[in-house]
Amino acid sequence: MKKAEINTDKGVMKLEFYDKDAPGTVENFIKLAKDGYYDGLTFHRVIPDFVIQGGCPDGTGAGGPGYNIDCELDGDNQYHDRGVLSMAHAGRNTGGSQFFVCHSRTNTAHLDRNHTCFAKVYEGVEVIDDIRQGDKIISVKVVED
Repeated sequence: MKKAEINTDKGVMKLEFYDKDAPGTVENFIKLAKDGYYDGLTFHRVIPDFVIQGGCPDGTGAGGPGYNIDCELDGDNQYHDRGVLSMAHAGRNTGGSQFFVCHSRTNTAHLDRNHTCFAKVYEGVEVIDDIRQGDKIISVKVVED
């Protein structure tokens, strides 16, 4: 299973990818990470007890990598629980680089099978609670097993 570490102003979140459930989304995120795309970007959207969102190159929530990827919604792990990473989009099949991390399951059930879940934080989940709007993604390091 492929893993990554998101190094932020507030600490490191270690995550495991959902390789089988969202292979295209995982591949896209890994490519962007290896290219340094996420380095220095901010968490531009933080909604308590909902999500932290990052991956917008202009910090407004309107930017992306210049292309769209398809949603992958049929896998087993398409449930937005605490620590789950999912693709943000402006409508089906319009995601690209923006992703969000869920604070909890409380307010996220409506996202299931509408946004592609592609990873889950397995260590450093408390960092999610410490992130504030404007905090930086210092780097995303992919760890190949």
